[in-house]
Amino acid sequence: MIKRIVAVTALAAVLAAPAFANDGFGGLTATGLQFDQTGVVQMLSEDLYLSLEKIKVAYVFRHSGDEDLTGEVIFPLPPINLGSINESDFAIDREQLDKENIVNFTATVDGKAVAVKTDRIAVMEAPYGETEPPASRGYNDPGTDITAVLTKYKIPLSLDFAKVSAALVKLPQAAKDDLTKLGYAGFDDNGGYPLWSIIERYHWTQTFPHGKDVKIAHSYDGAFPGGIFIWKGKPTSDDTWQAELTKKYCIDTGTGKAILNALRLEGEGADQYSVGTAYYVDYVLTTANTWAGPIGDFKLTIDKGNAKNVISLCVDGIKKTGPTTFVVEKKNFTPASDISILLIPDKSTMPQ
Repeated sequence: MIKRIVAVTALAAVLAAPAFANDGFGGLTATGLQFDQTGVVQMLSEDLYLSLEKIKVAYVFRHSGDEDLTGEVIFPLPPINLGSINESDFAIDREQLDKENIVNFTATVDGKAVAVKTDRIAVMEAPYGETEPPASRGYNDPGTDITAVLTKYKIPLSLDFAKVSAALVKLPQAAKDDLTKLGYAGFDDNGGYPLWSIIERYHWTQTFPHGKDVKIAHSYDGAFPGGIFIWKGKPTSDDTWQAELTKKYCIDTGTGKAILNALRLEGEGADQYSVGTAYYVDYVLTTANTWAGPIGDFKLTIDKGNAKNVISLCVDGIKKTGPTTFVVEKKNFTPASDISILLIPDKSTMPQ
């Protein structure tokens, strides 16, 4: 469930948000299905629905080879850093984080529910550096797999920081020294600190009959990051964060005014500004390139949830189709970039 109250300071490692949003909560980038045999099954169509609460995708696939093809269909979540979720709020409730299916992922094949397997691996992510990495990095280059090391020391692949910390504390000194030397954990008088991230993966074995269409659909709960959001009607040259946002999300003059109207006015005189909450909705489209060729028919539906909410994104051909919905449709589509959406809830929909 998406949390609606922003009250803690989030680490930059968790936030897929600009640096100015100094109060916020972490979350997950969304994505679609991957296939372990690249370039052999074509995605005839993809119908993608994005909202804060739910992501739903319906595909039609076709294998045009001479024989049936069997492989693994995989849905990975991006890495979730244990230290970050311990030190900041998160878009998924802590009670849900250590369940086997933390985003309530479900899938159907030709209209029938499929038994989805769940597994976890532990990775050491690469340092972020000064610039925010692309959303796709968590999928394309998630980090170094250290699962075998944790298994060796009987450390659980859990997202419960307290449970993992307790396991680290109980290790013999030689194991602690080894993990410290490797850079996988830290220790002090207050306990043990895991420095790794957990990737949860959902997958199943799928046969694609040659020359026949296969319909696969999946859905899962949204868990996007967000935080306190500040916007100025007349930014100064020092407001570089606003300029960066304007560029990243293609915020034009009309959208800028809509954002101001959606936010609460704070301060006085020259120090006056508008403040509210923002969600950063990222969807990694480029994973579609693990399938063969372009997407024959691509449809994206964005639901902003409330008619007063504001969204902005860089995409050609977007059309408003209802009070809260926007649609983009493309033919023979090869994704060259991912989707980044700024969503500003109206002040009337937020806790006062």
